[in-house]
Amino acid sequence: MNTFQLIIILFVAIIHIYILILEMFLWTSKQGKRAFGLKSKEFAEETKVLAANQGLYNGFLAAGLIWSLIIKEFDIATFFLSCVVIAGIYGAYSTKKIKILYIQSVPALIGIISIFI
Repeated sequence: MNTFQLIIILFVAIIHIYILILEMFLWTSKQGKRAFGLKSKEFAEETKVLAANQGLYNGFLAAGLIWSLIIKEFDIATFFLSCVVIAGIYGAYSTKKIKILYIQSVPALIGIISIFI
């Protein structure tokens, strides 16, 4: 893996670690509510278990990407980057928030492209 590939894969992993933190630990905080556009503290409290579960899945994506960096395996990186792209597309579609596409899918897609160039 070249330096750019390592950096972009690590960047995508860091994004998902940050999302894990927001969803698992900061969901009901001001920062969590702002990041996800939650309308009220009550809604955040009612949905915090679901958010924590989502956060765990984002952590698995980050773990897979970090694993691919440790063992320097393009196939594993491509798989996890593809999962991130699909998650971002679905997230943007299901929530009608295009920002999700740019935050998740675009960096992961750049990572995939960098692997195949």
